[in-house]
Amino acid sequence: MLHSSPAPTPEIDLTDLPAVAILGRGAKGVVFHVRSPSEPLALKAISRSSIELKTRSGAGSDDAYKRVWFERDVLLSLHHPLLPTLHGTVSTDKIIGFAIDRCSGGDLNSLRRRQSEHMFSDDIIRFYAAEMVLALEYLHGLGIIYRDLKPENVLIQDTGHIMLVDFDLSTKIPLRSPEPSSLLVPPSISPMKTKKKKKSPLLRCLSRNVNVSPETTDYPTASPASGNGDSGHGPGKSNSFVGTEEYVSPEIIAGKGHDYGVDWWSLGIVLYEMLYGRTPFKGENRKETFYRILSKSPELVGESTPLRDLIGRLLEKEPEKRIGCEGIKSHEFFRGVDWESLLLISRPPYIPSGVDWEDSTDFIDVEKVVEDVFGDISLNNNNNNNNNNNNNKAHKNDDFSGF
Repeated sequence: MLHSSPAPTPEIDLTDLPAVAILGRGAKGVVFHVRSPSEPLALKAISRSSIELKTRSGAGSDDAYKRVWFERDVLLSLHHPLLPTLHGTVSTDKIIGFAIDRCSGGDLNSLRRRQSEHMFSDDIIRFYAAEMVLALEYLHGLGIIYRDLKPENVLIQDTGHIMLVDFDLSTKIPLRSPEPSSLLVPPSISPMKTKKKKKSPLLRCLSRNVNVSPETTDYPTASPASGNGDSGHGPGKSNSFVGTEEYVSPEIIAGKGHDYGVDWWSLGIVLYEMLYGRTPFKGENRKETFYRILSKSPELVGESTPLRDLIGRLLEKEPEKRIGCEGIKSHEFFRGVDWESLLLISRPPYIPSGVDWEDSTDFIDVEKVVEDVFGDISLNNNNNNNNNNNNNKAHKNDDFSGF
């Protein structure tokens, strides 16, 4: 549970959120573009049948529902321009839904793939990396380990700034010291008067035109560390085995407990992918990928640059030696970045043109779509339950430190 009880959020009737498009789907639900009386939103609709399936498979639905409510409580605790706001919840016999901010620019991966060589320039990487650092710093200040940083979870807002989404794999660990107030009240993205400063390299790079297609795409589905070797300030660690294969850290695979450092590892993977167009440790299968994560060094091909040096420090396999938040922010790659004014930049590398669905009268049956998607999954899982049950338990309990 989160350390304090968040304020209750209004419950919204599904009929008050007409869905006009499917934005994407994930392991537990489907994301829709919906209208509300005040603004366009995204509705993450989670299938109740997929939760109940865990009861029939022996996993228990109580824990599955606890994960849903934990994600809700995380969303309620967030007050940051790079993180979603929970506008309301939906509950029916077939779905549980979270109404959050809609992002019209797709995700970071789809944006990268639209580049001529499927890679970003260092200047573009610097902007998106800096915003990811700020978002993670804020989460860590709340004692939240994100644990699912990957390009598909980094969405582009209408303003061009990023938004981290999907908190169903996040967790909370105890804080040793009070939450820094500077992290709890971030600046607004809206323009405001600031002191005139010398334009940083980051701001200069953003004033130029960037070769990014304006086409929109579907969106799929502690206190910060204080420099090298400090991955967080909380005394607690989590032992859960969670994450996405190519982005998971060595300490999660080894099952020795983990803290905020796993998010900095994942940031290193994302930066590598933005630079090279691929992840550094992907193998032919899950076991080979984990072996490479535990034993191989990333191939940082090309001349030595501050970006490659930062990636190498983020992908340090020993968490106590991995660079932490303050070390990252003061790294040469971010030299000249004005961290306090970053969210005020009015011209990010890419500003989506958006898609006008507001006049659409072709509404989507949310429950039917979710039922169609997860009804098939439930049927397939039931048919294959005997074959896969032991494998699923092995994935949950195996100690991969033997590699």
